[in-house]
Amino acid sequence: MSYRFLVSFAALAGLTIAPLAAQQSRSKSSTVPAAADGHPDLSGIWTNATVTPMERPAQFSKLQITDAEATTFERTQAQDLKDEDGKSDGPIIRAAGSSGTGGYNALFIDRGSEMIRVDGVKRSSLIIDPPEGKVPPLTAEARARFAKMMTSFNKFDDVKERPFSERCILGFGSTAGPPMMPVLYNNTYQFVQTKDTIMILVEMVHDVRVIRMNGTHRPSNVRTLLGDSIGHWDGDTLVVDTTNFRPEGAFYGASENLHVIERFRRFDPQTILYRVTLDDPSTYAKQWTMEFPFRATQGPVYEYACHEGNYAMTDIMGGARKMEAQQQRK
Repeated sequence: MSYRFLVSFAALAGLTIAPLAAQQSRSKSSTVPAAADGHPDLSGIWTNATVTPMERPAQFSKLQITDAEATTFERTQAQDLKDEDGKSDGPIIRAAGSSGTGGYNALFIDRGSEMIRVDGVKRSSLIIDPPEGKVPPLTAEARARFAKMMTSFNKFDDVKERPFSERCILGFGSTAGPPMMPVLYNNTYQFVQTKDTIMILVEMVHDVRVIRMNGTHRPSNVRTLLGDSIGHWDGDTLVVDTTNFRPEGAFYGASENLHVIERFRRFDPQTILYRVTLDDPSTYAKQWTMEFPFRATQGPVYEYACHEGNYAMTDIMGGARKMEAQQQRK
């Protein structure tokens, strides 16, 4: 498994994109189910699976691409997966943190087969701002922090030093978020909505997000891996403000000061348009934003058995001790 950071309010200063609330004309609101309190009902089972990468590949020069361009990319992705099936290494295997061991064959990969489509047009990246579709430059502080994290990734002295995903504590790739990112498999989510609370059950590791509506953030010394999420309605859009992350849980090398703003709009009965902005001046040169759809999918959310990672921990630690003993004999 790879580290969580390795895998994307209504008017935030510095944003160059239009607020999601301004896109209300695109919504078929009359066909969107309503909750008892009159707000759009986000309840249901959804998936964000896609082969669209977080950052824009070099082959594309713009966000919106033609269907023909998307089809070529999709076919290449499908062929790459087929070519790696049964092998011990390759780009997809390395992305899963299984380089040299072939931890997954094609049967276990369920990332979808298509690029995302928004407003009827295919997109080349999840990132929509900056316009070039890339994560903004990291600050010097962030580069030093990132280097330290990578060093700790190779530590095998103690079980507690291993990644959360390896210990079945948290899904890899920020599946639970925020931001809630698509990864290689288990991209299914169940939303349960009440007036006071919205719960999001994540298929990966069965992580659970609890969004408290119209509340206030907990004291800054109360921190969790998924942060503290407070929601409110801005018209027909659910806005979720998350702070209070534990430093080891922040996304993509961010600091514990990460501030994430998510906007969920049920665009039609089959689609929630998800937009997320990340703000962390100690990590990124500027704020950045991603946007992609969650599509309705048939349930249920099946059990995710992650205990094999815990059972393997004995072998991981034992292997490290054996290597140390061999080095000492030399």
